[in-house]
Amino acid sequence: MPGASKQRAKKARQAGAGRGKAPAGPSDQETHDQATPGQESPVQETSDQETPDQDSPANFDGPAERPGSASGPPQQGSSRGRAPSNAPSHAPSQSTRGSSRPPSAGGPPPSEQPFGTKQEEKILNKRIEWGGNAHGFYNNDGEPDKVPSNTESARMPLPSAVHPDGSLVLPHRQMMLDANSYRDKMPTTLMRRPGFGTAGKAIGLQLNSHRISTLPSDRYYQYDVSIGKQGDKRGLIQAVWGSEQLNQKLPGGRIDWLFDGNKLGWSRHNIDRELRMSIDLDLEPNRGVKPPQLAHSGPVDPKDLPKGKKADSPHDNTHMVFIRKSTAIDLNMIHAYLDGRCDFDNSVIAAINFLDHLIRENPSRQHINIKKSYFSRTGAAYRDLTGGIEAIRGIYQSIRMAEGKRLVLNVDVSHTTFWRKSMFPSIVNQLSGLVNLEQLQHQWRDKRSDPTSIDNNKFRTMMRLRKNKFIVEHRGRSAVESSKIHTVGEIVNMPASEFKFKPYNKIENKEGDEVSLPQYYYKKYGVYLQWPDLPLIKTTAKKPTYFPMELCAMIPGQRYPYRLNENQTREMLAFSATEPSKRLAGIQEGTAMLAWDQDPYLQKYGLKIESKPIVTKARLLDPPVIQMGGTGPNSTIKPGTAGRWNLKGKRFLTKNDAPLTYWGVCVMKGINGSCTREPQVQAFIRKFCEIYKSHGGEVANTQPLVRGPFADPAKGVEETFTAVGNHHQVRPQFLMFVVNDRHAENYLRIKKSADCRYGVATQVVQGANVVKNGDQYHSNVCMKVNAKLGGSTYRVSNALNLKNNGKYFDVPTMIIGADVSHAAPGIGAPSYAAMTVSMDRWASRYSAGVQTNGHRVEIISTRNLRDMLKPLFNHWMNTVSGGELPHHVYYFRDGVSEGQYINVLKQEVADIKEIFKELGETRKDFEVKFTVVVAEKRHHIRFFPGRSGDDNQNPLPGTIVDRDVTHPYENDIYLCSHKALKGTARPTHYHMLMDEAGIKPDKFQKILYDHCYQYMRSTTPVGLFPAVYYAHLASNRARAHENITEGARKLRDSGPTRSTSEMPPDEAKPLLEIINRVGLAWTMWYI
Repeated sequence: MPGASKQRAKKARQAGAGRGKAPAGPSDQETHDQATPGQESPVQETSDQETPDQDSPANFDGPAERPGSASGPPQQGSSRGRAPSNAPSHAPSQSTRGSSRPPSAGGPPPSEQPFGTKQEEKILNKRIEWGGNAHGFYNNDGEPDKVPSNTESARMPLPSAVHPDGSLVLPHRQMMLDANSYRDKMPTTLMRRPGFGTAGKAIGLQLNSHRISTLPSDRYYQYDVSIGKQGDKRGLIQAVWGSEQLNQKLPGGRIDWLFDGNKLGWSRHNIDRELRMSIDLDLEPNRGVKPPQLAHSGPVDPKDLPKGKKADSPHDNTHMVFIRKSTAIDLNMIHAYLDGRCDFDNSVIAAINFLDHLIRENPSRQHINIKKSYFSRTGAAYRDLTGGIEAIRGIYQSIRMAEGKRLVLNVDVSHTTFWRKSMFPSIVNQLSGLVNLEQLQHQWRDKRSDPTSIDNNKFRTMMRLRKNKFIVEHRGRSAVESSKIHTVGEIVNMPASEFKFKPYNKIENKEGDEVSLPQYYYKKYGVYLQWPDLPLIKTTAKKPTYFPMELCAMIPGQRYPYRLNENQTREMLAFSATEPSKRLAGIQEGTAMLAWDQDPYLQKYGLKIESKPIVTKARLLDPPVIQMGGTGPNSTIKPGTAGRWNLKGKRFLTKNDAPLTYWGVCVMKGINGSCTREPQVQAFIRKFCEIYKSHGGEVANTQPLVRGPFADPAKGVEETFTAVGNHHQVRPQFLMFVVNDRHAENYLRIKKSADCRYGVATQVVQGANVVKNGDQYHSNVCMKVNAKLGGSTYRVSNALNLKNNGKYFDVPTMIIGADVSHAAPGIGAPSYAAMTVSMDRWASRYSAGVQTNGHRVEIISTRNLRDMLKPLFNHWMNTVSGGELPHHVYYFRDGVSEGQYINVLKQEVADIKEIFKELGETRKDFEVKFTVVVAEKRHHIRFFPGRSGDDNQNPLPGTIVDRDVTHPYENDIYLCSHKALKGTARPTHYHMLMDEAGIKPDKFQKILYDHCYQYMRSTTPVGLFPAVYYAHLASNRARAHENITEGARKLRDSGPTRSTSEMPPDEAKPLLEIINRVGLAWTMWYI
């Protein structure tokens, strides 16, 4: 099949064209007026109002060079998919040893690359050759055009393989995968704790965990439970399990059985034979057999009925239950593991799983159960988020094996979004952002007449109604009819006014005359439909019923699983960010709701939980001294436990690589046409230059060109880049953009065009902040600009010398951070893998690579690791180590679950080791030593120090816990390294998987804490190790580099049309390359 061969070849080419990439991380819509240390979100950039358009300089006609500079080949390529074509080799070079600057290529500095080469003569052509991209060309709107057909490869398709992570592997990649000898050498168990830390001041603090004092002593058995037919809904399964008939037929009754709500059951009864039971739900007490006339409560389309069925035929409600023993549960295996008498095997897992379901059996019957959290609308704290959605505060509980040979129960508040009771039109209207129902009905008519209308995207939000339960409410409806619960199957592309059917007359036993739906409701109930042109709701029943949307009301208490909009997110954060005292009170209310001492299942099985929470012996580490630039008293900062400091009068550790000379400012219009005025922009520029100089930045040109206002982001980038280049006859170093709204798509288009079309560093600032023109805001912006232009803000002063433990970084040391971010459930966006590599000997600066990583694939593919890391490793060896391989590598990985820890070692770490092996072919006997650590923020452990904490009773920065709630044997800690200004501080859980360097606990813990003070864009320590934090920032920025049009992104991200399980499993399209002519890919472009 030649067509299939071409398609395989195309997929293979796309797979080979890879490229190199936080409660909860923000996009790069940048800077607050003040630093926000306690929040895990980074500082945001600034922007302002417009300036009147100025005349653009005339285009030049010939090449031009900076006087006195030698010409040389421009630097090309990036860290995104492959090494730059002129990437420096890793031969030793004394001139570059220890330097964080990329070596010159024998020509002018990167910022002075000639702007007038032959490829650049026609600057304003719609296709700018020198600004092109390896993956395609762009039209004048900054969107990708189709690559010309002559760029298609004519090679024959090659066979391909599939990597274990789901990605496509080309033949040469497959050979590398198979040839990786490190996979079999990776450990299959995690390292044990070498000891406990002793550094710091001993303190006591309360944890939100309780000891389990008594475990059940009997022997229990696990059963496979099958209810109904395969594919039956969970609601039906739970109804059958909760039936009185099953309670009478089960040995010992339901109180002697646990059920996971799906397929597993547990009991103390040892039953070798298979149990078979028939349950008729219509015979349940207080249920009764439904009369035929109530089998459906609305018009039924005869075409939807099964063959041989009439509209009034009752359906069979009998379901079979099969229960078969699968294994025995021995709870003594938990004690054996905690005592060190056995390994952590399936018998231990089965015992813990049994206890986990034991503690959730009763709460799940009494309250709304979502995984390990329980919610009750009655008496619980809640907040209306608008759009028919509300947030409810519940309680979370989970059993854990812990240090000290004990089991503990972790208890915490939990916040989740639910649907409120609202009529469907009101929900859709608010979710679509429309003003009223008349506008909704009007736009629905437009959608039906023109399905390609841009407003069609808004109506994808209607799909969120699918699979939710609702009732029908209107005048004249009987109590029985009004209480009947339906489930949304489809949103039918037909208004009620056009739907016609023949209602069945049960008295005369025949069909009546054909009527429209509005006529039916008016004739039968006296109800006049006000919005007859809204779409119909079709139910999931075997005999589907169609209802007008305006009569359907959402049943409350159903989870809302979709991404919140900006306003809803703000409200949700305000609701969930409670100070420690209120959070502790919420936990106490939740434990009262769980009522462990009154739980019939806990009493029956003999599990007892201590009512008092654990008080542990924690430690407070000494804060580091921060090294700034310059000399004298302002060259160091001693933050103590304050958790923040001020940059006033301080100089950055290192300034920008080259004087800021060739730069410009672009002013963008807001969505509503608002614009920052030119005098305000000029005042902002003057103060920016003044404050940047005061921090040590070098600014040679304090009067940059200002262009604008522009409505189109791509046009603004193009015009400003061209004007600055023409004016200076040199490629621009830097562009600043003043935006007058928070429209995310405009921001993405600015970054996409600047990064992937022109390869120029940019900073976006908000117009409102430009008007304010505050000093603190300028300092925040300067930190980011300085980092993007090659400078460093600060470092920990004693980073090379630790008391009592010798030096760390006494050998060439590299730190790598990795993160994989996923789209919200139901959204078809790809996952993004991001990796950062330290680029100086203090590990304060990091370069980053980023690439798509399939759809919801957590383990980073072999191809992505090679394509992202190899160019970054080469750059590190040339600029930091003088050509040497690192002797020691710290690999910090974010976001993986405990079940994937071994996969990280066997796949990701093995792949990185293979890359180093290739780079160090001349040193066969040399092995890079690895320390592998997983950093996790998504957990429920919280510290409550009371009055020994800060003013809000949050833990002080440097608080560390390594006992009582940590793993019984493995090497993990909880560290609170930041000061929370709002809410309750969440410590980071660091779990060391492997350590080939034998680092002492105190040294490792101090490295973790100290480096949180080296975060480049904040005047506070952060709550997550910077290498991982930067990877999270880079993965968020990856959205700007998607090879997708604005319209396609809106269509994909506006809302799901199918469930997450139906998302395409194929590999995601690669991201666009960063244009690296002046070394943008080696900078902190993502910050």
